[in-house]
Amino acid sequence: MKPHLRIPYLFLITVLFSAGCRQQPETEPLFQHGITAGPTPWTSDTFEPTEPDFTFAIISDLNGGERPGVFSRAVEQLNRLDPTFVLSVGDLIDGGTEDSLQLKREWDFFEARASRLQMPFFHLGGNHDLTNVKMREFWAQRFGPRYYHFVYDNVLFLMLDSEDYSEARMHAIYQARDTALRILDGELPGSYPESTYYHMPERNLGGMSDAQLAYFKEVLEKYPDVRWTFLLMHKPLWLREDGMGLSRDYAPLEGLEAALQGRRYTVINGHFHRLSHRKRHGMEYLILGTTGGSQVAGDSTAFDHVSLVRMDTVPVITHLRMDGILQSDGQLPPGKDPHRP
Repeated sequence: MKPHLRIPYLFLITVLFSAGCRQQPETEPLFQHGITAGPTPWTSDTFEPTEPDFTFAIISDLNGGERPGVFSRAVEQLNRLDPTFVLSVGDLIDGGTEDSLQLKREWDFFEARASRLQMPFFHLGGNHDLTNVKMREFWAQRFGPRYYHFVYDNVLFLMLDSEDYSEARMHAIYQARDTALRILDGELPGSYPESTYYHMPERNLGGMSDAQLAYFKEVLEKYPDVRWTFLLMHKPLWLREDGMGLSRDYAPLEGLEAALQGRRYTVINGHFHRLSHRKRHGMEYLILGTTGGSQVAGDSTAFDHVSLVRMDTVPVITHLRMDGILQSDGQLPPGKDPHRP
């Protein structure tokens, strides 16, 4: 199977598969979405024919100190596992700059590796990808919307932007973050735990605008009868709750969780570079580890993995450690990064 090429413009899509697939009424195409023009945050709308219990994969953080070769190895491993498509939870580039040429180099490098995937890949931004207004504009030109949804085989996917601040607040966060990083690098005096950025709630919890909340509420109203709903985001917006003394400038996920009542859903995010799991409102909430990002030495929950989700009656989620996915000769697939900048 040849890698799919990225399409620059969106056409009205009706994707129906007959071989090995659940039959879909003509009015319910297998793949649906709400983008009507411009670039899209996925690489292809052509999917391999699949079984009724289709499988998709998720990669987690590459950055915050990317280790060479890990993501390239993950791409080769995912091609061996052959999921229907691959999702991300953000932090795909190092970012943190307003230099357009540097941003192009970093995104070109990421996509040179991601383009080797033999199935569609869906982008999602994290704080490294959407650090400032310039990066937000760059994303829009290259990938289109920062938050979006799609439906595949009557399963709804909500792809959330957890860096959804006003321009003024985004600039304040960017400046505070830049100062904190300079302190960590020894360029400025001071202590990182005493920095302004360290005490910003957005550092760990992110933010979500009322406009984004309204968008996803409308999506949920449009698709009331899907068999499952997945919410993917970079930072855990669900930890940003009422009653925590945090700013109300950016909506917590509680409003969306209220709209999800009565549905079956799963929430997945990254950002902390450690794998964890909990139940909330009777549903699964997962925080993924890394797929090449920095790790805390000695932390047993910090390891590189890809997650496979087999969408049966309920999702069957399996985390596969990359150091255990081997070729037929018992060796790890090659992890050489092409054209590393």
